[in-house]
Amino acid sequence: MYGYIKGIITKITPKHIIIENNGIGYLLIVSNPYNFKLNEEYKIYTHQYVREDLIDLYGFSSEEEKDLFLKLISVSGIGPKTALSILASSSVNNVIKAIEDRNARYLKKFPGIGAKASQQIILDLQGKLSFDDALNNVPSSKLQDVEDALVALGYNKKDLQKILSKLDSSKEEGELVKDALKLLVK
Repeated sequence: MYGYIKGIITKITPKHIIIENNGIGYLLIVSNPYNFKLNEEYKIYTHQYVREDLIDLYGFSSEEEKDLFLKLISVSGIGPKTALSILASSSVNNVIKAIEDRNARYLKKFPGIGAKASQQIILDLQGKLSFDDALNNVPSSKLQDVEDALVALGYNKKDLQKILSKLDSSKEEGELVKDALKLLVK
């Protein structure tokens, strides 16, 4: 299993790219191949998908995109091609927001997603996705201390994840806890 491949893009097609690393060209199926540029170096996160008649290697520009792909293919009736079409048509944050807001209409706009599939995605994934990618911009130890303090006060982690990204990370932890409490009361 590969976590990521770092190398030079040597070929771009409508469905995949080839990234060369140490003389080996890896064919990666990606959501938007034309987001990459020939002869430039990239770090591409990967997932190897294996069925009895197929082995494919999927590539993602971020860990968040890969995580969402893995969650989507865990939903009954959603395969890798459908999950990839969702990622090609929207941002990770928009898909997560649609799932958390139970916005089936938004999900139905993607190729291969009908009313039944959109409801299944919401049913299976609501509350199981996080906004961790939005939190990565704040120093994790300070943010973790604030989250721990608020959990000790009885607040739900899911509610906290939505407001922690709104905090000013330049402040001290005590001020951050106060600001978070104000946001939670609203």
